[in-house]
Amino acid sequence: MLELVIAGGWVMVPILLLAVGAIGIAVERAWTLRRREVLPPGLGEEVRQWAKGRQLDPRHIEVLRSNSPLGALLAAALDVRHRSREVIKERIEDTGRHVLHELERFLPTLGTIAAVAPLLGLLGTVLGMISMFMAILDAGVGDANRLAGGIGQALISTAAGLIVAIPALVLYRWFRSRVAGYVVEMEKEAIALVDAIEDHAVAGKARARGAAA
Repeated sequence: MLELVIAGGWVMVPILLLAVGAIGIAVERAWTLRRREVLPPGLGEEVRQWAKGRQLDPRHIEVLRSNSPLGALLAAALDVRHRSREVIKERIEDTGRHVLHELERFLPTLGTIAAVAPLLGLLGTVLGMISMFMAILDAGVGDANRLAGGIGQALISTAAGLIVAIPALVLYRWFRSRVAGYVVEMEKEAIALVDAIEDHAVAGKARARGAAA
């Protein structure tokens, strides 16, 4: 393996660094984007019961906010639960942008790695071909070893770039798809909470009118 890296030329160094970066990002995102960490089971229903049962105080909301990305989104709605539906939705949308940014952390870097790695491989190919032609100019076509070195550098660097880029691109697309699915589910939970808050407010007004009558 070390011989292949050396044969690929100096371009192999940044390609290997990109490979290490891609592996690190993939492991971190796979751990962070676990479903139970982003969308804890039953959290949405529990928060709706809180809203309906008036089991809310600042401590409840702060614990919810630090619970998960879904918790942060629902806590934003509860912060302004006594205001109009439009205000609640605006707060959810504002918070949702921050939550989405956190969910997509490092993914642009992973996408960049997927784009840059094959370009570095192509650069290695060009350098290898240049090395081969320089060998031809210096010694003619009779020195097979020098020609093989240039061809080897070209092929090895190209293969290394593709080996890094293909998995990085697949993982980038997969993580983006996973995040998109989470966002849709969080939107559903947020809308359900807004409906529960509105229903609770309507029921409270009805009880107040009944008591006044």
